[in-house]
Amino acid sequence: RRNGGDLLLGVPVRTSPGAYFNSMISLGSSPRQIYHKVHLVPFGEFIPQGFAWVNRLLAFPLSDFSRGPADQAPLALAGERIAVNVCYEDAFGDEIRRQLPEATLLVNASNVAWFGDSIAPAQHLQIARMRSLETSRMLLAATNSGVTAVIDRDARVLSQLPQFVEGRLDASVRGYSGVTPYVRFGDAPALLACMLLLGGALVVARRRSRR
Repeated sequence: RRNGGDLLLGVPVRTSPGAYFNSMISLGSSPRQIYHKVHLVPFGEFIPQGFAWVNRLLAFPLSDFSRGPADQAPLALAGERIAVNVCYEDAFGDEIRRQLPEATLLVNASNVAWFGDSIAPAQHLQIARMRSLETSRMLLAATNSGVTAVIDRDARVLSQLPQFVEGRLDASVRGYSGVTPYVRFGDAPALLACMLLLGGALVVARRRSRR
């Protein structure tokens, strides 16, 4: 706050008895704002209905997180409008675009330590790059064990920290505006193309079966 900056911090938030959220809160010169995670991980952040027996079988203490509202607005921080997403929420492009075109910058915060030295962190980085390309926005990926990176709006990794090493990544970023075809239409064109291909395949199969 003294330097006129803003900080995003991942914390569990309780808003009322029984309502716990996996959240990102802002601290700094801007008014305090909060994002509640929307797309929760089954068996990691909540127990799906009908599967409580799994929790009892494993004797593992796990409480359900609450699902955040789907229509949350971007956070107004550091002169930008930031679309925040947590962990593997960035795997769902059609959900990320809900905060577009208002958002000028994307931020993803993840705990990927449980994947260890596997290909999962690298795959997660590839997913984040796809979201940048779809939205034509820069993306800041912050993780506890890697890969922490700055991605430009053309999906190029401008800088990153090595995995499993403490460090600070300094970079200059800027926000962008505008509407890409994906922001406007989402997954609809791809789904329509799949339906047309499937319909065409069924027509061809029927014609062949009549011969």
